[in-house]
Amino acid sequence: MRTSLIVASAVTAAVSLPVAALAGPAAPPSFKAEKCYGVAAAGQNDCQTASHSCAGESRKAAAADSWIYVPAGTCMKINGGSLSAK
Repeated sequence: MRTSLIVASAVTAAVSLPVAALAGPAAPPSFKAEKCYGVAAAGQNDCQTASHSCAGESRKAAAADSWIYVPAGTCMKINGGSLSAK
């Protein structure tokens, strides 16, 4: 039983290692975009902030320092959207 637990832990660590190596900011989109602060849903941000190091790690919806890419010219049309961190 103990051996299988050690093996399972080792396999889990090996599988999660590549995912951590790929973490970081989201790649810029292929369309003309702008960064829109304060509108990202929890876990849907595209950026690094003072409280986390990569995309998809925001724990609070509409965090003032988290942004997402939106089509150029649309950020100010979104309720709560800002072109700079609040």
